[in-house]
Amino acid sequence: MHEGSRSEFDLIGRFFADLGAPRSDVLLGVGDDCALLEVPVGLSLAVSIDTLVAGIHFFHDCAAEAIGHKSLAVGLSDLAAMGAAPAWATLALTLPERDDDWLAAFARGFGDLARAYGVRLVGGDTTRGPLSVTVQVHGVVRADTAVRRKGARPGDIVWVSGTLGDAGLALRLMREGGPIDQALRARLERPAPRVELGSALRGIATAMIDLSDGLAGDLGHILAASGVGAELDLEALPLSPAVASRIASEGDWLLPLSSGDDYELCFCAPSEHTGLIASMADGLGCALTAVGRIHAEPGLSLKGLDGAPMRLSSAGYDHFANNT
Repeated sequence: MHEGSRSEFDLIGRFFADLGAPRSDVLLGVGDDCALLEVPVGLSLAVSIDTLVAGIHFFHDCAAEAIGHKSLAVGLSDLAAMGAAPAWATLALTLPERDDDWLAAFARGFGDLARAYGVRLVGGDTTRGPLSVTVQVHGVVRADTAVRRKGARPGDIVWVSGTLGDAGLALRLMREGGPIDQALRARLERPAPRVELGSALRGIATAMIDLSDGLAGDLGHILAASGVGAELDLEALPLSPAVASRIASEGDWLLPLSSGDDYELCFCAPSEHTGLIASMADGLGCALTAVGRIHAEPGLSLKGLDGAPMRLSSAGYDHFANNT
């Protein structure tokens, strides 16, 4: 396909040429050597790139539509974590062989999410090989309002959106080969990027990150960048009934603390904003829960259900130590 064959150009034209939302700032999109994009005056470009590999980030039998959705969603989650507005994406798709039904479903999943968030696919590449998908997303934000990992201050409240551990539980159940609720499976294969929340938190959050590798590990990045520490209250963690039931039966707190792929937002904010943040939840359609507090002493500590300190055996998901 990448060899410059007619089939590659046919594939691009058929499935990807007009994918996503129409945008007036796309001066030249798919079909030329480069895309030409117009960055609005006064805004900075936010760029992130992620690769999903079959057998590592998704099961080999995962539906193509779900892969298309997730390949874009993980990048949109990165933009959300900085309060950036999504704009454009590029796609590098490696396929073992051409399969038009698979491509149509992949493009549908990618395109539906792209249109929902105003994203236009503006270029990329196709090649032959083991199945993998690389998506680069581009967003815009005023540099002075972008929310970074660095900025958390002692006394800030630590918040998370949604519920934690659902994707990790779905992965575990799928590995075990047992029955799994489809809504739970969707949390792993079709995550919802919190773009509206990220934008709403500009000027409110002092630091923010998306939860791709687990709360403990990702919050740890905020703490390291900000030169502070934090205490998390396990009793406060927002859990779905399925995850809560698993913890009750096995006592496994690694699910909400260290399993990856939740793609919720973790952010810090001064305590005077607590009422404002709590009031955002209904309008944004997702729960927002205070789960801890920032303190000056470096490190992450955990308060157990009985109020006693608790240790965590694993800080987060490691792609080189885990596989699906």
